[in-house]
Amino acid sequence: MAIKSTLHYCIISLAGLLISLPFLSLSQTLSGRVINFSDKPLEGASVIWLGNHKGTVTNVSGNFTLKFSAKGKHILLISSSGFSSDTIVVADTNFLLVKLSQGTTLGAVIIKSSNNNSYISNDDIKTEVITSGELKKAACCDLAGCFETQSTVQPQTTNIITNSKELRILGLSGIYNQVLIDGFPLIQALTYTYGISSIPGPLVDNIFVAKGANSVLQGFESISGQINVMTKDPGEANKLFINAYVNSFSEKQFNAIYTIKNTKWSNLTAFNMVQPANRIDKDGDTFMDIPLLTRYMIMNRWKKGDENEIGWSTQCSVRYLQEQRIGGQASFDYKKDKGTTNAYGQAVNIQQPEVWLKTAFRLNDTHRFALYTSGFHQNQESYFGVTSYKANQTNEYANIQYEYSYGDNNVLKTGFSYRHLNLNEKLSFSENSLNRTYAGQYDKVENIAGLFAENTLNIAEDKLTLITGIRADHHNIYGWQVIPRTMVKYEATENLTLRASAGKGWRTVNIFSENIGMLASSRDIIFAESLKPEKAWNFGCNAVQKFRGENIEGSISLDFYHTRFSNQIFPDYDTDPSKAIIKNFSGASISNGFQVEASTTLYERISAKVGYVYLDVYQEKNGVKYVLPFNSQHRIIGSASYMPLSKKWHWDANVHWYGSQRLPDTKSNPSLYQRLDASLAYTIVSSQFTITLNKFEIYSGVENLFNFRQDKPIISWQDPFGKYFDTQFAWGPTRGIEMYFGCRFNIE
Repeated sequence: MAIKSTLHYCIISLAGLLISLPFLSLSQTLSGRVINFSDKPLEGASVIWLGNHKGTVTNVSGNFTLKFSAKGKHILLISSSGFSSDTIVVADTNFLLVKLSQGTTLGAVIIKSSNNNSYISNDDIKTEVITSGELKKAACCDLAGCFETQSTVQPQTTNIITNSKELRILGLSGIYNQVLIDGFPLIQALTYTYGISSIPGPLVDNIFVAKGANSVLQGFESISGQINVMTKDPGEANKLFINAYVNSFSEKQFNAIYTIKNTKWSNLTAFNMVQPANRIDKDGDTFMDIPLLTRYMIMNRWKKGDENEIGWSTQCSVRYLQEQRIGGQASFDYKKDKGTTNAYGQAVNIQQPEVWLKTAFRLNDTHRFALYTSGFHQNQESYFGVTSYKANQTNEYANIQYEYSYGDNNVLKTGFSYRHLNLNEKLSFSENSLNRTYAGQYDKVENIAGLFAENTLNIAEDKLTLITGIRADHHNIYGWQVIPRTMVKYEATENLTLRASAGKGWRTVNIFSENIGMLASSRDIIFAESLKPEKAWNFGCNAVQKFRGENIEGSISLDFYHTRFSNQIFPDYDTDPSKAIIKNFSGASISNGFQVEASTTLYERISAKVGYVYLDVYQEKNGVKYVLPFNSQHRIIGSASYMPLSKKWHWDANVHWYGSQRLPDTKSNPSLYQRLDASLAYTIVSSQFTITLNKFEIYSGVENLFNFRQDKPIISWQDPFGKYFDTQFAWGPTRGIEMYFGCRFNIE
């Protein structure tokens, strides 16, 4: 009782502090006058901040008064019927005189950058933005392939036979970063394994990547960072978009997006289809280099109203996914051989319907209410050799939020959330000569109710921003879990921004779905004890220096993040090569990540970027430091693009250099099945050329230009049903050079 009372008192005290912060703020306003070139005032001209879409209109004398925007650069959009619109960067001034020239105006003003397709936003939390323009620089068939030109996120293969992937940040497994789709937690547990690959690249509009501690509004799970994937908006997407693609393995993809718009609502329908590649085995290990993938996805999304305007706004989306992956030996026949020892194969069949809804009511510029709800169900039937894995999962999510804007662009957000997870997993063996012990039924039900509050305070004339947040969640098994988070942003100069963050995160584990590679190997899975939630603190700081000249602009950023787990569950592959031992680890488990990145644009034609990443990810046991496997301590990424002013074509290339990685210990295996203790360093070069012909874009490219590949990555491929068979030694590319050709068609 004493602990609960103390916790209750802490929550109330911190919430009281957050609510009291509005009265500490200052105020700053901008005034001005809008006239025509005859110096006559323009009444009713619209004056809007681009960062938050808040604004006003001019009076009969053409005058206006407007509070400064706290978000991003101070950029105004000024427009008036019958006149050409204008944008103005507001620097050190409190008064503006704006002249608009006579001209034709459109119903909506759209501002796009032709060069800054990937940039660091001016948000309070350092956020890297990847636009749809950046995604066109590579094939980007699905979400896992959307980070080819980025240093922060590293796609990592978790099972080479079915080509499942995860997205790593700070050298930590993808389970420690929160992946959101349109702001919703739709990638969880069972959907973690193949969920990121089920989002087609052409459907993605923008990706927002943030490292370390983030907002408490979306949940408690973000430890290493957050990836928020925004799909195309019905109100902004082109009327018709078609993309067709084929690669040198003969895998085919087709995407179509169609939108309908009127004055009150808009609708988007998207379709994605993938047809399987040929059966190819370049390295002669009898296993296919690429799985046979068949996918059908359809999505329909509705939008009514604008959440930045007063009144109601609503968005909803419905999506259905059906997918099959078949991998293994080239002779494997799914219908005859699944679950048998005739030939080794892996097969995954997925059906997943999902729905989400956002509805909000903006009372005025001060008060806003919002409801976010989502749900999905996945049914999965999988075979990994003689291991059968049948699972289904139901997820429900709701978030009710109140937003109060006060003072000089300060915001208090508070609300309640609820999450329900029902996961059922059944494991069995059609043949068990290896005497594996983990067959059985594994059921899990989670009900997590939470409350949260987060305050954004701007002081010192908006040069200093402080975000303080806290949330308390009650888990039906583990009870109350409280996480505080804070972030600070300081604009030292007009071009230099400093940020720091600190916060806690926690999560519960889903061993089989999050470590699917274990089911693909012959290892026995041993649960040494009852598993507790994983918990960690993350501390980070970064600096961004922007520069601009007559024909050049760019930025240099430096990051350092430190993550320390108080409990972590990491499969132990070293103690016994025939086992994966699962247990809690409460010792020192640490990730240190340093990154420096420079990007520039020259003469509005050439853009280039280079980044260096240093990762030190390790555990300490009995005073000895053990570097965790499958992490390159040093990594360099570079990219370059050229587009002439005519924009009729563009060329893009990227280079990835990966340093050596520690590998699990295999010394107790027979010599035939032993591997090196560390991988080789290697380089991957990719390039693409795109030409624009009216409504068509034709592109062709090559990935892994110099054909580097890890030869025969599967241990004991000669005896796939034997005790030494292991598919988890993939540290580099396994499919070699890949060429592709595609065509896009747009009607705006």
